[in-house]
Formats: sequence, C-alpha cells, structure tokens
Amino acid sequence: MKISVAKNSDEVFNNVQLYISHLFRIALIIAMCLDVYFGRWMLLFLNCIALFLMFLPAIIEHNYKITLPIELELLFVFFIFGSMFLGETFDYYHKFWWWDVMLHCISGLILGYIGFIILYVFYSEKLIKARPFLLVMFSFSFAVALGTIWEIFEFFMDNTFGFNMQKSGLVDTMWDLIIDCLGAFVVSLFGYIYLKYHKGWFLKDLILKFVRNNPNMFVYKQQSN
Repeated sequence: MKISVAKNSDEVFNNVQLYISHLFRIALIIAMCLDVYFGRWMLLFLNCIALFLMFLPAIIEHNYKITLPIELELLFVFFIFGSMFLGETFDYYHKFWWWDVMLHCISGLILGYIGFIILYVFYSEKLIKARPFLLVMFSFSFAVALGTIWEIFEFFMDNTFGFNMQKSGLVDTMWDLIIDCLGAFVVSLFGYIYLKYHKGWFLKDLILKFVRNNPNMFVYKQQSN
C-alpha cells in the first residue's frame, strides 16, 4: 500500500506540473490573439518565437523519443514565459530588479543539467572514458556556451527589430553571463558529487528520473544491474 500511495503521489505531482506548463502555453496563445486584435505585430512575432520554444520539449520527445523530467520541462517553459512574455510584454525586467537574475539562474541550471545528462548517457553506456571532473567541465562549458548564444539572440533582436532585451547593453550582458556561470557551476558541482559519491540532492533525483523515463538509452546500465 505504501508503494502504491507513493506512486500515486508522484503521478499527481507530475500532473500538476504538466497542467501548469499547459497554462503557461495557453496564456501565451491568448496573448498572441490580443496582439493580433490590437495590431502589436512586433510583440506577436516575439510571442510566436516564445510559443515555439515552449513546445520544444514536446517536439524533442515526439521526434527523438527522449522524455525529459517534468520538473525540467516546467522550468524551461517558465523561463521562456518569464523572459519573452512577462519580461518583454509586461516589462517585468524593470518592475522587479531581481527578475533577470532569477531567470538566468534558472537557465544556468537547465543548461547545466542538459549538458551533464548528454555526457552521462555516453559515460553510463561505456561509450567514453573520462574522469568525473572532465564530465562536469563539459556540463559547465555547454551551459555557458548556450547562455552566450542566448545573449547573441538578444543582441540580434534588439538591433534587428528594435526590442530592448539587453536593457543596459554590455553591463546587462556581462551580468547575465556571470549568473549563467553560477547556475552552471551549481549543477556541475552536484554532478561531480553524484558521479563520485552517488549523492547530489535535486540533481540525483533528476538523473534517476531521466534514466527511468528513457530505458532505451541505458541498455548497458540495465544489463550491469
């Protein structure tokens, strides 16, 4: 009975997070309809990009049969919703000084996890041989690299379409990259602890959930167990 209750609790928790993700998407679709009604074409263009990115985890799951933990999907959807919708449309970046800091902490955690899990798959399947330090260095570098690409995207949107995503320019960009580095460092640190000692707080749970949801990617690991 205890196991059954635990499973039901996990399912309820996952469903709640899934519904929240859907609510973010629905809110963005409603906003796009309002953009069309009021003729806010530049915001409509930005929200179209945001909507595509918000469905990216579902596209990856459908096309590549890779199931991400629902917690990670919710964080990703919230990041897109918070940065490109709340941040730009409702000007949360100016209303709340900590908004940009929070979002880039989230992006650093997300990208650090993705970078770590990519190499963890190869490492678990004995496709590569590397020390834990090198694995987490890749995780860190991967997150920082994609964070830099995001800053390039902001620069492109500002200079091409007249948005103000970079706010104070170089200062904003540098602080964003610094915060991305801190978020990536946190994931890398817990990733190293997990590889060395099989501990790691939230990261350990996300890794185990990814392995459980994608058994086809961990054939060698299952055989060894």
